Amino acid sequence: MCLIVFAWKVHPDYPLIFASNRDEFYNRPTLEAHRWPDHKNIYGGRDELANGTWLAVNDNKKLAAVTNYRDLSDINPKAKSRGELPVDFLIGKKDGLEYLKTIHEKADEYNGFNLLTFTEEEALHYSNDEKKINLLKPGIHGLSNAVLNTPWPKVLRAKAKLEEIIGDRFEHKDLLDLMQDQWLASDQDLPTTGLSYAKEKALSAMCIRTEGYGTCCSTIVTKNVNGNLKFTEQSYSVGNRKGKTITTQFD
Repeated sequence: MCLIVFAWKVHPDYPLIFASNRDEFYNRPTLEAHRWPDHKNIYGGRDELANGTWLAVNDNKKLAAVTNYRDLSDINPKAKSRGELPVDFLIGKKDGLEYLKTIHEKADEYNGFNLLTFTEEEALHYSNDEKKINLLKPGIHGLSNAVLNTPWPKVLRAKAKLEEIIGDRFEHKDLLDLMQDQWLASDQDLPTTGLSYAKEKALSAMCIRTEGYGTCCSTIVTKNVNGNLKFTEQSYSVGNRKGKTITTQFD
């Protein structure tokens, strides 16, 4: 997943409003959001290649999500799958801080990543580039393939649009529409991450559409003041994938 934007303890009715896009090669085998048969406490999509996830929740209303940290000069082909990081948090009994302390001890076993963990009480971020645990303050935050709140154009755009949407009555569809924005950043605002100009330009969109690679699904998660959680996944008809919308509520 390559773009996340969320409001943490900003809205009076929804302590957490979370919207995300998963960007991936279209031919990578993936299961849509479902309750996992081997970990029945987990609900979310699944990467069939490494058996991990980019985003999932559990029955204790915990949420975890991971993005890649883009550093083309430092890629270990033998590194562990980053998709196991959210899974281990959701199946374990540790709170976010305890879990991220254990991850800090073995962070170099993975290629670059950002990990977000949410419980009822706290929201935390950890990147093995920064190598520090960040306790998040109430506010609107954005994350792509650099560290949290790095001012990439699509991160700034997503944060501004989310703030506008939740300032009024909103539905999950409004947030899905937000994540389908295909606006491209101007040349002078493009980040420099080691990609060619053409790729940097294409990947500057919130919703990426290129041949063979792009945004495969959007996921929206909201948690209200009563602790009720609503999860919507919109899969897109890209490559051989089929478009589908799944909505599940956890009361």
